[in-house]
Amino acid sequence: MLLVGLFSLRIVDVVDIILFAILLYEIYNLVKGTAGIRIFIGIIALYIIWKVVKALHMQLLTEILGQFISVGVIALIVVFQPEIRQFLLMVGNLRIIKNQRRRFLFWRFKVNNPINLNIDKIVKACQKMAETKTGALIVIAQQNELAQYIATGQPVDAYISEVLIETIFFKNSPLHDGAVVIIGDKIRAARCILPVSNKATIPPFYGLRHRAAVGITEKSDAIAIIVSEERGEIAYSYEGLLFENISPTGLSNFLESLFK
Repeated sequence: MLLVGLFSLRIVDVVDIILFAILLYEIYNLVKGTAGIRIFIGIIALYIIWKVVKALHMQLLTEILGQFISVGVIALIVVFQPEIRQFLLMVGNLRIIKNQRRRFLFWRFKVNNPINLNIDKIVKACQKMAETKTGALIVIAQQNELAQYIATGQPVDAYISEVLIETIFFKNSPLHDGAVVIIGDKIRAARCILPVSNKATIPPFYGLRHRAAVGITEKSDAIAIIVSEERGEIAYSYEGLLFENISPTGLSNFLESLFK
């Protein structure tokens, strides 16, 4: 009977499975590196558990989990609103689809180049800005490429250098207000707008720069480095946590632990 069932598999069924796999892969790419990836995995796990208890005829659990599944579409729209918006923008832009065609072919996976971050130049720039009490906010991307935040800023697309970072955050520079986003060995954009954290644990004497640093690391896997204009101190945020009064050596060690 099993062989009969296998041979009765239609071509349409195979296409259905392949299309579902492509869709699942693209959804994973959208939420990869964000806080939404954990929710995405949780939803899949919940659905699998629901199918198992349903197959085992466990009526009570089937009924309870079924209620969660029934409102799942609404929950997905609310939770993944930014990702859904990004996906629809991508689908509606034919040029983007053409440029990203390798990602839409399931048998050609997108190959991420290893992150070649110039740590020394970033640390030295932060040290000099701390000495001169020049405020700065530097965001270093990992898996999440932060496209929606880069789009809010001024494109730079230049290789990392101490002088360039210091020039961007110079008080009279038109680019100093906002965040610099670094991907790999390049500064992709400056004057970027970041989400602000509402955490009550952030000390009240910190301003929007520190709250924006925590906000971006709550919503992605990025690292945010802050140089305080008032105190001339270096801090960084990672995974929604704020680490204060960091020495240049401590910052260098932290970045090397992630990127080396």
